[in-house]
Amino acid sequence: MPNLKPEFFHSVDARTLHPTERGTHPPKILLLYGSLRERSYSRLAAEEAARILRAFGAETRFFDPHGLPMVDAVPVEHPKVAELRDLVNWCEGMVWSSPERHGAMSGVMKSQIDWIPLSVGSVRPTQGKTLAVMQVCGGSQSFNTVNQLRILGRWMRLLTIPNQSSVAKAWDEFDETGRMKPSPYFDRIVDVMEELVRFTLLTRDIRGTLVDRYSERVETHEALSRRVNQGKAV
Repeated sequence: MPNLKPEFFHSVDARTLHPTERGTHPPKILLLYGSLRERSYSRLAAEEAARILRAFGAETRFFDPHGLPMVDAVPVEHPKVAELRDLVNWCEGMVWSSPERHGAMSGVMKSQIDWIPLSVGSVRPTQGKTLAVMQVCGGSQSFNTVNQLRILGRWMRLLTIPNQSSVAKAWDEFDETGRMKPSPYFDRIVDVMEELVRFTLLTRDIRGTLVDRYSERVETHEALSRRVNQGKAV
């Protein structure tokens, strides 16, 4: 195979996928939600997910999108932008919970994702971390938003778990205190969070190996840094 550069072509060694030492700390999960409403069902769903995650032994944190400026409207040193990026760096997995608006994720949700950098130098902050996607619907069940979130997760090189949640008629699935009523929708969120914790525990210690790429090993560090830090898109 004359096109291969042998010094960068590494055989796949199963031993690298079974580290002798694994982290024993609770999985660190960041939850993002996509609405600023006082009674935000995407936030209520995320809060229910966080309770479940904690019951599974995870540590959870939220980012409050209130006050987050539009993308590129302020420098990245803006306090809300810095807070979001620090939380992304902290976490080992994420939950994205968005309402469906006009057949798509909300602008609030997209703005948060757009502020998460694809790279800092040649390091991708989201690379190899786990992701669970959820949506809430005002009417009948839809999967437009979770499908879009999956595309973004792949683009950001997150390990998006197979399971997902879509809550139909969300206004009827939460009681007056904001807690989710017993239902198959609640059971599905339990399923999704259980799977997220398992995937996070399985992959967090080897995430660098899982997304290591031949093409990027071929590039020099300087060339890769120049490419991923090109000027802002028009």
